[in-house]
Amino acid sequence: MAKLTIQEASDHFKVSKEAVHNRIRRGTLASIMEHGVKYVIVDDVKKDVKTSSGNDDKYYSFLEEQNKALQEKVERLEKDNSSLRDQKELMLIEERIKIENIYKEKDEQLKNILNTISTKFLAQTLESDVTNAEIIDIVDEEISLKKYLKSLGLKQKRREVVIERFKKLSGKEKRIIVKDHKLFVNPKKYSYSDII
Repeated sequence: MAKLTIQEASDHFKVSKEAVHNRIRRGTLASIMEHGVKYVIVDDVKKDVKTSSGNDDKYYSFLEEQNKALQEKVERLEKDNSSLRDQKELMLIEERIKIENIYKEKDEQLKNILNTISTKFLAQTLESDVTNAEIIDIVDEEISLKKYLKSLGLKQKRREVVIERFKKLSGKEKRIIVKDHKLFVNPKKYSYSDII
């Protein structure tokens, strides 16, 4: 049985002093305190070294296996995360396209409703000034801008302002038809509420 200081035990086992302290805490090395100095008690030095290094090798081997398993798990999780992110992105794109199509359909329906309403309104306002045959012509085809604005019941000053707007937009807007330097509109086919 030998009594070694921490430094001597460190030199003897060829490990750091911290490793010696760790073994004392784990209980793999026996120790005593004498006059404020800690000593390590070693029975059979060769046997203790073999056992200790054997345990350390098994411990390190176990840690390496655990580390490898955790790394593989992290890699699998990263792949799954990437796959889920891609799926989410595709779903969002598909939903955006569906929503855009719904809005396009609703816009077309709304345009058709507004055109129908404006046609009926125009037909009603023109009844007092125009015969039924003329109403059918107006509803189905182009009418002069002046006649159209008059049918809407706009006052003279307002009509003049609107005519100027139409003149500025003529050539740029397919809704405004120019024939012989006169402006025509087709209320059945187009809405002009944004200009008027």
